Amino acid sequence: MGKKRFYPEEVKQEVIRLKLSGEWTNKQIMEKFGIKNKTQIKTWMKWHRNNEQHRLAQPIGKQYTYGKGPDDESEINQLRRKVAYYEMRDELSGKYQEIERKWYQKFL
Repeated sequence: MGKKRFYPEEVKQEVIRLKLSGEWTNKQIMEKFGIKNKTQIKTWMKWHRNNEQHRLAQPIGKQYTYGKGPDDESEINQLRRKVAYYEMRDELSGKYQEIERKWYQKFL
């Protein structure tokens, strides 16, 4: 079995936006975002059509069942999740800047 891939909510929203515009094919979207299977796009579009936007933010392996979404979490848990998200984003941003700096040093 393959390794599960995580796509941030922003990527999922952008994929939905591009798909709804009608100017992008599944193949083009898959190449742009590194999505391995077109059924992933179909799943996100189904969630969008069913107005299940909260599912786009769910982490891998934690599906909200029985109609319960992130709104059912306590305020403290919601804030913890937001803090974890922003910490991860800052960490990735720092890593990206470090890689970019090394790349420029290598080629300049």
